[in-house]
Amino acid sequence: MIVIIDYGIGNLRSIQSKFERFKINALISSNIDDIKNATKLILPGVGSFQNGMKNLKEYGLLDILNQRVLEDKTPILGICLGMQLMAKGSEEGDAEGLGWFDAETVKFKFGSENSNLKIPHMGWNEVKFTKESKLCVGIETNLDFYFVHSYHVKCNVDSDNLAMTDYGYEFTSMIQKDNIYGAQFHPEKSHKHGVTIFKNFVENI
Repeated sequence: MIVIIDYGIGNLRSIQSKFERFKINALISSNIDDIKNATKLILPGVGSFQNGMKNLKEYGLLDILNQRVLEDKTPILGICLGMQLMAKGSEEGDAEGLGWFDAETVKFKFGSENSNLKIPHMGWNEVKFTKESKLCVGIETNLDFYFVHSYHVKCNVDSDNLAMTDYGYEFTSMIQKDNIYGAQFHPEKSHKHGVTIFKNFVENI
């Protein structure tokens, strides 16, 4: 059973509908028992880091997520804010993150040579894979995916980077460590290549 974690933040139905395209039932839930029984988890999210962590705590999800991900090694895919919450913390407020990666979430900062670039980074941009992954089978490197974000993850361990994207400078657009995966872009808005990522997450991981 795939569970899309509902903690009051994110466009959950659009993610669920993508799974329905290849006849996979993904349950939207914040129920502890559902998360305990899940074979795979999706952690979506839009909005601020501080509110994301606040909601995870208020929904009582921190302990069960740490158990399922760190102890049970349940595969999990973080999307946009969901990926950022996997870091230790963020420049956006003072909340501690999940700490699953040795990483920080930082805001885009551009020098004078890129002062024309807008924040948030919004629209289609290339994703360049830096290592092989079962999540990316059948997807060529340097294809475009859809982004909407003002902050990005900065990994302190290079091997945790799965893909990079250039927007004024190179930033981490996908991460992977063991059973933990993240995408800064929105697979659910990235047409067939985004659907392929979801399909790979179900079938290959």
